[in-house]
Amino acid sequence: MIGFVTWTEEKPPRRAEERTILRMRFCAADILRRERTPAAVLRSRARAAARALSRAGVVRAVFPENFALLPAFAKQNVVPVDVLPLYRRLAGEWLRAGLAARGVSGAAMAALCADRLTGEAVRAVTELCLRYRYVLLDVPEGGEELARQLRREFGVSLILRPAAGQLAAADGALLFSPRPELRGPVTLALYDGAQPPENVRMRLPALEEQLPQGCRRDQLLAALWGAGALRPEQIELSLEGPLSPAGAKN
Repeated sequence: MIGFVTWTEEKPPRRAEERTILRMRFCAADILRRERTPAAVLRSRARAAARALSRAGVVRAVFPENFALLPAFAKQNVVPVDVLPLYRRLAGEWLRAGLAARGVSGAAMAALCADRLTGEAVRAVTELCLRYRYVLLDVPEGGEELARQLRREFGVSLILRPAAGQLAAADGALLFSPRPELRGPVTLALYDGAQPPENVRMRLPALEEQLPQGCRRDQLLAALWGAGALRPEQIELSLEGPLSPAGAKN
C-alpha cells in the first residue's frame, strides 16, 4: 500500500490508518503541526510517523508540498512516489503546452533523446510524429524498425540519429537521458536525477473536489495512475510561467 503523509492541527491517531482517495486505499500518517510547534518537535513527530508507515509495510508515500522532513522517512526506507513514469507518459502533452505557450504550432520540429529505445520512448515518439511535421530521434542504436512502422501505419517520417546542429535547431525536446548541450526554452528533462518541474500544474477537472489539498499533486496522481485509479487522459496540464531549462538536481 502507498503511504499518505499530511499535516494536521488535531491530535492524530497513534497508528497509521487507511484513507481512500478516488477508490484507491492509502496508508495515512498525520503529523501534528501548529503555529508555534518547535522544529525539533516536528522532526520527532516525523520520525514517529515514518516508523508507523514502515511497520505497516509502506515503502513509497505521497508527501505534503515543500516537505522538509523527508530524511526522517528515508531512514525508515519510506521514499516519495516516483513521478518520472507519469511525466514520461504525459511528455507529449507537456511539450505541446510548452510550444503552444511560445506560439509554436504543429509545423514545429520536435526531438526525443534517449540512451535506448524503451516502450516509454516509443510511445512518446509516436505521439510526436502524429502531432509535428518533423521529429528527430537521438538514440545510440535502433529505431529503424520503428521508423518503418510509423511510415507504414501513419505515413509519417522519423529522422534517426540527427546531427548536433539539427538537435540544437529543434523547437522542443524531450530528454529521456541527459543532453547537457540542449538547454532550449522548451527542453524537458525526463530522466533520473533531473530537476522536477516547478511550473506545471496538474488538474482533474471532473474530480478536483475529491482530491485532498496540500499534498504533492504529481506524487498523488502518479500513485493513482500507477494503481489504475486514474487515466492519463483525465489529467489537464497547464503552465504557470515560462518553462525552465532542463537540468540536474543540485
